[in-house]
Amino acid sequence: MQLGLIGLGKMGFNMRERLREGGHEVVGFDPRPEVTDVPTIGALAEALAAPRVVWVMVPSGPITHDTIATLANELSEGDLVIDGGNSRYTEDGLHAKLLSEKGIAFIDAGVSGGVWGLKEGYGLMVGGSDADVERAMPIFDTLRPPGDRADGFVHAGPVGAGHFAKMVHNGVEYALMTAYGEGYEMLAAEELITDPQAVYQAWSNGTVVRSWLQQLLAKALKEDPQLAEISGYTEDSGEGRWTVEEAIRLRVPVPSIAASLFARFSSRQEDSPTMKAVAALRNQFGGHAVKRISESG
Repeated sequence: MQLGLIGLGKMGFNMRERLREGGHEVVGFDPRPEVTDVPTIGALAEALAAPRVVWVMVPSGPITHDTIATLANELSEGDLVIDGGNSRYTEDGLHAKLLSEKGIAFIDAGVSGGVWGLKEGYGLMVGGSDADVERAMPIFDTLRPPGDRADGFVHAGPVGAGHFAKMVHNGVEYALMTAYGEGYEMLAAEELITDPQAVYQAWSNGTVVRSWLQQLLAKALKEDPQLAEISGYTEDSGEGRWTVEEAIRLRVPVPSIAASLFARFSSRQEDSPTMKAVAALRNQFGGHAVKRISESG
């Protein structure tokens, strides 16, 4: 199958390679000349035979919107656009409407797999009509992990469902990573445990907490046992915030996901104003000692 792919970053580049290895013809566009196949999005559209399928794999927000608006002008009736970035699901309806005015179909696709997806395959959560999803299935089947389709791919519902599912997926991911991190800190703090990495390695088989994320932490600890080469500063890419916001709207309690999001906020503070206030309050009401900063800092 022929496919246009816009965005050849860490994910998009490897997706192009996996699709080509699967026998598909992929024409990629990226602003970086060293990786792009064509100079412009217009040239990408011209290189594809109608009816065309174009996969957008760029950062969420204005870049995605501008790319889809450009495609609305460059593509034709009967073409199909797939947004595989981490767009917020609320944007999908707007993009679908923009494209539908030109007779162009739209699918939103949540994609998970990171840099390992090239060899392991990508977990896919898609939203769109049955006919549009069926049309793109050769692409989805090549990108997903081998084996039973239901174990790596889901048609989650109409437009918007794919990105909603991916949003919740990433919220769960936040909570899992924080739990594994807290477990590591407990093991490292106890002198009875002589090798925290070996414990995490042992959990990789037979235990109820084994998972790919757990195995990746075991790998990271083997490469850097004290995690001395990295900072604890942790960004959030948006999906965790959106998950908590949607949970409030739906009145669904998500305390673990919310706590993991706030833990990321805490990781960016060199000295917590909250804990300074707590220390000051303890001193005020109970006379508890506080550690004061000297004139020299």
